[in-house]
Amino acid sequence: MTVATNEMIRPGQGRGLLDVYEHRFLLKLLVRKEIKVRYRGSVLGLLWSYVKPLMQFLIYFVALGIFLNLQRGTPNYAIYLFAGIVLVNFFTESLGNATRSIVDNRDLIRKIYLPRELFPVATVWVSAAHFLPQLIVLVGACLISGWTPSLMQLGASLLAFFLVSILATGLGLLFSAANVYFRDSENIVDMILMVVTWASPVLYVWTMVRDAMGPWYWVYQLNPMTVAVEIFHWTFWQPTLKSDQLVPGGTPPDLIILWLPISFGISIVVLFLGQLAFRRSAVHFAQEL
Repeated sequence: MTVATNEMIRPGQGRGLLDVYEHRFLLKLLVRKEIKVRYRGSVLGLLWSYVKPLMQFLIYFVALGIFLNLQRGTPNYAIYLFAGIVLVNFFTESLGNATRSIVDNRDLIRKIYLPRELFPVATVWVSAAHFLPQLIVLVGACLISGWTPSLMQLGASLLAFFLVSILATGLGLLFSAANVYFRDSENIVDMILMVVTWASPVLYVWTMVRDAMGPWYWVYQLNPMTVAVEIFHWTFWQPTLKSDQLVPGGTPPDLIILWLPISFGISIVVLFLGQLAFRRSAVHFAQEL
């Protein structure tokens, strides 16, 4: 049997994320495998998706909401806090696991060839599976508080989720490739994850940053996570407020018209750079591992 020369592909040179789509059946298998392995021997299993963010929420609410009395100036502070936590947790889990995905699957990568991008992308999908039950809890709490969102707000929250997914995938590709050659990459990512909660208006309202930074506030808005969290607050927290409670920390100006497109542009650039770095270094993964 002969193979046409134009059908032959140099080993390790694929089409990047396009190959992930063509091998989506492998992606599903990897996602199932990751979930099964993660909760193997666990008593609570998927319930850990509820326990961890709940503990994180309680710690922040007690320390900041009660001890520092931030809830006094922020109506429905519990919903405000949890709306930011669930989105940031999705990003931190996605990026942290994506960074380790290539090294953790070294045995499989050394044995057979398959699109390497499958591994970091699969971790983002697994994190999305953990994000869903947290989102259900958030929606339930919002409904109890009289949540009345508009279709535009619901659509914006969906765009915010895609925004974070794109950003996490791009950074995950970049750092997972770097981690093969420089294991210090995990420490760098750990530091990023340590500050991301404070670098976005999760625990505080955006007006505090505006008042502190003044004309330089736009620099803060260049962080796509900031915009995504603000959209989640606009969608889930603000519709639970009464008309006389819409003062501090309302919606930042031009959030949807200006900052959301800019954030998508930044995230797409990060995805392109991450894919470029990953594709160039993926050829030597098996030898380095």
